[in-house]
Amino acid sequence: MNQGFVYLVGAGPGDPKLLTIKGAECIAKADVLVYDRLASRRLLKHAKDGCELIYVGKSPERHTLRQEEINEVLVKKGKEGKVVTRLKGGDPFVFGRGGEEAEALKEAGIPYEVVPGVTSAVAVPAYAGIPVTHRDLTSSFAVVTGHEDPSKNETAIAWEHLASAHGTLVFLMGMENLSLIAEKLIQNGRNPETPVGIIQWGTRPEQRTLVGELHNISALVKEQGFSSPAIIIVGEVVSLRESLQWFESKPLFGQRIIVTRARHQASALSQAIEDLGGEPWEFPAIEIVPPSAPELLTKAISNLKRFEWLVFTSVNGVTAFFNELMKRGKDIRDLAGVEIVAIGPATKEALEQRSLRIAFMPDEYRAEKIIEGLASRVLAGQSVLLARAEEARDVLPEALKALGADVWDVPVYKTVLGESNREDLLELLGDGKVSAVTFTSSSTVRNFIKLIEGNISLLDGVKVFSIGPITSQTARELGIEVHREAKQYTIEGLTEALVEGVKA
Repeated sequence: MNQGFVYLVGAGPGDPKLLTIKGAECIAKADVLVYDRLASRRLLKHAKDGCELIYVGKSPERHTLRQEEINEVLVKKGKEGKVVTRLKGGDPFVFGRGGEEAEALKEAGIPYEVVPGVTSAVAVPAYAGIPVTHRDLTSSFAVVTGHEDPSKNETAIAWEHLASAHGTLVFLMGMENLSLIAEKLIQNGRNPETPVGIIQWGTRPEQRTLVGELHNISALVKEQGFSSPAIIIVGEVVSLRESLQWFESKPLFGQRIIVTRARHQASALSQAIEDLGGEPWEFPAIEIVPPSAPELLTKAISNLKRFEWLVFTSVNGVTAFFNELMKRGKDIRDLAGVEIVAIGPATKEALEQRSLRIAFMPDEYRAEKIIEGLASRVLAGQSVLLARAEEARDVLPEALKALGADVWDVPVYKTVLGESNREDLLELLGDGKVSAVTFTSSSTVRNFIKLIEGNISLLDGVKVFSIGPITSQTARELGIEVHREAKQYTIEGLTEALVEGVKA
């Protein structure tokens, strides 16, 4: 049997992009992934197909598995010869009990490696606009467990030293003991008016920050309903939050937004959402596959010389057409003399990247506007090749035929139901954790409904954003209310619609 290996990986405080590059590599190579509730579920997408996922929970109120049982899981899987990645919130060795797991592995003779993570003790205050050190205020900080009961007879916390020091104090896992922590610090000499910050679910869309003082923070927490997971930060640096907060000021802060585009296209929209402070969740409703009758494209490429016009209605169409063109031993030289039409700027850019000039692009990116623009350009008897999706509407080819054109309507790809984690999608919607859903085509709408098993009521309270009127029409026909439609039928336009409408 092969020797197993265990990676103890810090997942960071919540924002999945705070995972280290090495941490992502460890997830990708794992045969078994053992994770807890503070590790973002979005990190699971790095796992390879067939990876065994083991959720071990761990919260102050309830443990799915006790620490001893987690140790046993790591040892058992390691002895089976598996590569195991233990994914822990924050850093494994900063109150993460990673030391205990390492000791268990050492005793069992299983090799392991520790991959440090971004600790919440520093990252969470930073996301709230609170630096743990500042040249004018303090040059030191201490990270303290808040899980120890400060009132017990024997304590490992030197309260008299912490209270008298001028540095910043960061308490982790301390919400249950907040009143006792404040009391101990005041009793040992800390000024009752010392600023205190409470940051719940730091670095995530749910992040909330409460600022008070030692003498009243417990009452404010009860009044505002703050609870775990949260960190407590004590010190003058808390006063900087009012001027330095940045994360909560972003236009899409607090918004969890579902992206339904095909996986290979989702990144542009997801990145835009993240840049604006939102949290995108990619659930591809569609997948791009070859058309049902690929011989039609083969025949069209063999007859390129007969066409005066070549019309592309999507980037997917451009990609599929030119892949087949190259496969058939041809290239852009075979398009000499052909006038090329693009439905929108993204399609135009995809063609220009192939060194092709565009003869026409409508100012409104839909089939009806292509027809208006080509009505005075396409002559009766000219041949037009439409390279588009198999399930595209009949509006464009029928209108071109009415102009007297010889139309070859050739499907170059088709869309099918995407391979999404349906269980996660249903859970997020069912728990009311989704702010918005974005649709970029009619097929994303139709297939999304299949993903949610036709239960449109799951979208109650969720704002729906559409890339354009055709997509919106499909959504409404299927019983989905569209909250906002992009003014420009592009990803940039959809992003602008999100910013304008997600909080309206």
